[in-house]
Amino acid sequence: MPLDPLVKTFLDQLAAVPGPEMWEMTPTDARMAFAAMMQLVGPKDVPIGKTENLVAPGPGGDIPMRVYTPVAAGSEPQPALVYFHGGGFVIGNLETHDGLCRMFANEGGFRVIAVDYRLSPEHQFPAAIDDAVAALTWIEANAAALGVDPNRIAVGGDSAGGMISAVLAQKSKEKAAPNVAFQLLLFPATQIEGETHSRREFAEGYFLEGKTIEWFFENYVPADTDKSDPRLAPLMTSDLTGLPPAYVMLGGFDPLHDEGLDYAEKLKAAGVSVTVADYPDLVHCFIYLQAVIPQAREAVTAAAVAVRDALAAI
Repeated sequence: MPLDPLVKTFLDQLAAVPGPEMWEMTPTDARMAFAAMMQLVGPKDVPIGKTENLVAPGPGGDIPMRVYTPVAAGSEPQPALVYFHGGGFVIGNLETHDGLCRMFANEGGFRVIAVDYRLSPEHQFPAAIDDAVAALTWIEANAAALGVDPNRIAVGGDSAGGMISAVLAQKSKEKAAPNVAFQLLLFPATQIEGETHSRREFAEGYFLEGKTIEWFFENYVPADTDKSDPRLAPLMTSDLTGLPPAYVMLGGFDPLHDEGLDYAEKLKAAGVSVTVADYPDLVHCFIYLQAVIPQAREAVTAAAVAVRDALAAI
């Protein structure tokens, strides 16, 4: 199937903009460029019942978080999605993903708690994972005050946030993190090293560049780190039995497509209930492109409904 024509037009326009590629930028400049792009193409003016900024204690200091309460939420404890933004562990923040988190809350009818974990290279691996565990632990401990049902907490995220969510689900099974009822893995990176067909085939010209992936990981992972560490490569974990159900979203023209699909298949083989939403004519994290393609909103709605239905069944 060919690339969606609207996405192709957008990518052609993006390529025509003068300036350095992301892997040629400083992390500070890359963060600014990503924030500007999200302002341009991301969801805008999404109504929400309520937002509240909080902090959780973390190993490196306070961890900023934002709680999204959907319109017409009742007074009873609500299911919650703890969300980790994408950006290769280097870029992204609460603001870049604010519109998406609002959409997930409203489309799913649950609370969303976005976590602003520490970024690299200022805070390299395992800082992001340590912050994620600390935030999830605090959320579970303070569920009553947050209006959250502690038995119905899902984790989710896109790209790097998908990897974080997969790691949290594994740590939950190991009792090294609170209980996770569901995992929402959107275009997840599931390994640092490893050659796949999609990484080769879509390394250039498809939104997420191969050189950008390398640049992200060079900033995130100290040189002497074991790349097979499950916190860096959840795909390498040998035993995935007993993990919570998963919804895995993929893009056919995404360099990370194959490793995301491999992880979904490995989960299925371990007896985990998995839904794969594979969009064959779209790119990595196309859900960002709310102003470009109608499928972006449709995909967010489908994912939110999957989380809602899974948590409602508990």
